[in-house]
Amino acid sequence: MKAREASEMMGVRHDFGAAGEAVADSQLTGFAIDSRSVREGELFFALSPEDYRRHSFTATNFSDAHEYIPQAFEREAAFAVARRERVEADATLHPYRERLFLVDDVIAALQDLARGVIERWRRPVVAITGSAGKTTTKDLTAHLLSANGMRVVSTQKNYNNELGVPLSILQMESDGRRSADFDVAVLEMGMSLPGEIKRLTDIATPDIAVELIVAPVHLEFFDSIEQIAAGKRALVEALKSDGIAILNADDARVLMMREVHAGRVVTFGMSHGCDVGASEIDASQLGSIGFRLHTPRGSALARLSLAGRHNLTNALAAAAIATQFDMTPEAIADAFSNAAPTQMRGEVVRFKIDARDETSGVFTVIDDSYNSNPRSLLAMTQMLSEMETTPHAGDDDDKRGRRIVVAGEMLELGRDAARMHYEAGEQIGRLGNVDMLLAVRGEAQHLVAGAQTETMNSETAQFFSEVEAVTSRLISEVRANDVVLIKGSRGVKLDVMVRRLRERFKVV
Repeated sequence: MKAREASEMMGVRHDFGAAGEAVADSQLTGFAIDSRSVREGELFFALSPEDYRRHSFTATNFSDAHEYIPQAFEREAAFAVARRERVEADATLHPYRERLFLVDDVIAALQDLARGVIERWRRPVVAITGSAGKTTTKDLTAHLLSANGMRVVSTQKNYNNELGVPLSILQMESDGRRSADFDVAVLEMGMSLPGEIKRLTDIATPDIAVELIVAPVHLEFFDSIEQIAAGKRALVEALKSDGIAILNADDARVLMMREVHAGRVVTFGMSHGCDVGASEIDASQLGSIGFRLHTPRGSALARLSLAGRHNLTNALAAAAIATQFDMTPEAIADAFSNAAPTQMRGEVVRFKIDARDETSGVFTVIDDSYNSNPRSLLAMTQMLSEMETTPHAGDDDDKRGRRIVVAGEMLELGRDAARMHYEAGEQIGRLGNVDMLLAVRGEAQHLVAGAQTETMNSETAQFFSEVEAVTSRLISEVRANDVVLIKGSRGVKLDVMVRRLRERFKVV
């Protein structure tokens, strides 16, 4: 993308100075919002607290990147986008005026640029939302469509907000790539506040809108789960008239969204009559699930290297998307067979108890440490409770292992957080075969209280205020054949526990 094109898409009338046409026609190599990561030839967006406040970001501490514009140019940025008012008031930035695109709102300029790329591109946009499962579904979808020979641009990591979505789109115009090099965009669209999905669809209007589940998350910013459903519904409402809504038939709130789209609707799930579904489900193997995939084009046996039935739902959503691009069930099943789990989202890791002893036993960790809410915690714990914990082939120890749940505090549940933790703890205790519950930080103390009203006691259900303390307990406690589910909101930092386990034990 040329510098002139970028300025026009952002609505900037810029004087390129003495160099004129040569500078205006120079190619931008990429786009950055962190001055420390700027590379030669990139366009740097100088975000400020005013921009973040205007776009209702929920964090409270933001630095003013205008202070780092000189450093960005030291790193050979080509241009920077800055707030006009901020630059005019700061004489130290005036020497850079020829290289500054001045705007009223830097985040809006970033979004306008991404919108311009999408509108000029004119190829399919797949947008995925839901209270859980977005990243796994996005990664599986990108994997399937790539296996189908399509050139896919997809959301980076889980960059699914008002900054992440445009930056993901702008990958198409970075590092020598051009938007014409891609056939389809697969984008996550997250929602922390009311109206956010609508703002994201204004950047990239979907051709295919995928709704996974509606669950009680971000309730500190919403009055009810019905308000969450209304916010998610905006994705379907934004569909083009000839667009396709792909809906989870197992979630009543999601299925009701068909009422707001007059065009084509495709359903997925375990419910009878789904367009894309599964039967002959085999979840007996740790870290994988086998099933017969059913699509409008027929059926095929498939195996997915992910843990948990909820991930089967995510896989069915991805399969429903793939069928819209003419993939056969056999081709989808073949691609599923080599799909890798997304990091920290149900990744299965086996550790040797003592790396110095070749006869030492093995324990297994299910790393689901990225995020948590009551629905996903209970789904993963239910999966754990159904697992066999008998020794793996070749293990010398013949003792049954234990089922251990390490559960972090579930964040953004609003005023009912204590009750929701307590009820989740009750349900974990009610399962009857979770051998140990180690709860970490804050409201997670209510998980322990709830579990102790059922089958668990002060020895088997314990609360820890810090990750380091529970990590030390697990390291000293774990033994051969144990299966440990680590389930946490990223803010609790249970990924630190997984890192410590990797440092302490040998991965096998």
